[in-house]
Amino acid sequence: MEKKGNVLVMQLGGSTAVLNRSLFGVVREADGRGSPFGEVFGAAHGLEGLLSRRMIGLSGRSNAWWERTKRTPGAVLGSSRRKLRPEEVPTVLDILSEYGIGYCFAIGGNDSADTGHRISRGAQAAGMALVVLNVPKTIDNDLVLTDHSPGFGSAARFVALATMGSGRDAETMGKASPLTVLEVMGRDAGWLAASAVLAKRDERDAPHVICVPEVPVDEGRFLSKVEDAYRRFGFAVAVVAENARGAGGVLGSRQEPRYIDDFGHPYFDGAGRYLADMAERHFKARTRYEKPGSIQRSMAACVSRTDAHEAEMVGRAAVRYALQGATDQMVTLVREDGREYACSTGLAPLAEVAGKVWKVPGEYFDRADYMATQKFLDYARPLIGAALPRFERVGL
Repeated sequence: MEKKGNVLVMQLGGSTAVLNRSLFGVVREADGRGSPFGEVFGAAHGLEGLLSRRMIGLSGRSNAWWERTKRTPGAVLGSSRRKLRPEEVPTVLDILSEYGIGYCFAIGGNDSADTGHRISRGAQAAGMALVVLNVPKTIDNDLVLTDHSPGFGSAARFVALATMGSGRDAETMGKASPLTVLEVMGRDAGWLAASAVLAKRDERDAPHVICVPEVPVDEGRFLSKVEDAYRRFGFAVAVVAENARGAGGVLGSRQEPRYIDDFGHPYFDGAGRYLADMAERHFKARTRYEKPGSIQRSMAACVSRTDAHEAEMVGRAAVRYALQGATDQMVTLVREDGREYACSTGLAPLAEVAGKVWKVPGEYFDRADYMATQKFLDYARPLIGAALPRFERVGL
């Protein structure tokens, strides 16, 4: 059989607990028995490795290696947030040609869609026969034109479990430290913060307040919600997205951002810290500020079985779509109708995904109550896998 060309896979942007499942899906589908492809390469640290010709051979690796790899969080090839500049596109195309690459798969989010689209558009302009497909990934769940994003379900499960634990800790400690503000990731959208509600079974359970970037936080209203829970239950837990905003911008960001990445995204000291300090001053009660950071996206113990399955599914689907002639597209997840949760795959143009952000819809979040709604629960609950544990209390 005549081979169609070599394959390149890149892992781009922030890592997830199931990112390597997608890599496994791509490589296993492209490197199986009777595959029409040539060699399969991975670029070390994504675009950085491609530009410096640091290629890792992935063909023919053992089943044992893949079994360990697909359960490994992070990006086994290494990732990066390096932006592809217009003047670098010809160099990228020359390197791809040098390695005989006919198929390029980029596993990443909306910034990675921009990278894939630039490469695809450059290849088309140069008359180069190159297939470019993106495999979706982001814990932020903010990719447009897909029902949800691989990586989100596992991170959402982590947030729900962390909220359950933080709530029981605050309830236990009572007057010693009755208030907790848990800050979670979500640069532009509040999907992860909203996921805290998945842990809530009654009014007493945490969270009592959720702050998302989509809904400006009124500080007086925030304190009122915290006070209501504190008065009724003896403790209160607020879950806050890292870039929760007030009327003047990101809460607590009256100074310059501490870091701006290659795509121009600013990173501030957390909104959660600002609200925790405010609550501590107002209530004169110890307020714990918890910021789990990157463990939200790397906690192997919190991997959702649904998320792991779908991460591999979109990787395999990308290769099948490539063989059908698709290019300059991102694989999407399509929720099927029916009482039981089921998902299939589709395609969306990279030009319509790149740089776009899917915000939490209004029907998923009660702006007045600062709380995710039943519609959000119905949407998100199937994505976190097995049912969350049930905790007990004796009515302190």
